[in-house]
Amino acid sequence: MSSTEAKKTIVLAISGASGVQYGVRLLEQLLLHGHKVYLLVTRAAHVVISMETELSWPANTHELGQQLCLRYGVDESQLRVCGEAEWAAPIASGSATVDSMVVCPCSMGTLSSIAVGASANLLERAADVILKERKQLILVPRETPFSDIHLENMLKLSRMGALLMPANPGFYNHPQSVEEIVDFMVARILDHLGIEQSLQPKWGE
Repeated sequence: MSSTEAKKTIVLAISGASGVQYGVRLLEQLLLHGHKVYLLVTRAAHVVISMETELSWPANTHELGQQLCLRYGVDESQLRVCGEAEWAAPIASGSATVDSMVVCPCSMGTLSSIAVGASANLLERAADVILKERKQLILVPRETPFSDIHLENMLKLSRMGALLMPANPGFYNHPQSVEEIVDFMVARILDHLGIEQSLQPKWGE
């Protein structure tokens, strides 16, 4: 992180859609550049992580927090893992000092719940708080094809001020690996968060 870039506080939620690699890589980049992260990993996301990656993330939030802090060389002041029913977490209130929230990837079930303000778990409540406080909410849906329900929910959220960034990586940079494809999307998310990144050059550079 450059000396002039202010550190931000980001809520990062990984829900149970395919493409958890995007969320894991985004977490890595946020921590690497010194930003504070509140991490939410749904039960469905744990299933997908075990299917799509070689990672072994414990379901217990305390154990997961310890493991990730050790892995990324940070402490609990920079990374806090929250449980789905942890209603006393700071991010459940509008008084929390949070700059942005990213749901990456965002399942259609999660997107639907956010669109109607269900607030049935901490992820949904945190997103509801971000919307009501008029802060930045980025949703990264990973689904195809989209049904009318999906499209209507996305339009509704867009009109509320949320930014929809479907996981549609470009190929004009001639990626040579899956990791480079993942980095394309993560770089775009970081750009919209206003965080400097070196994963992908800007167009024309």
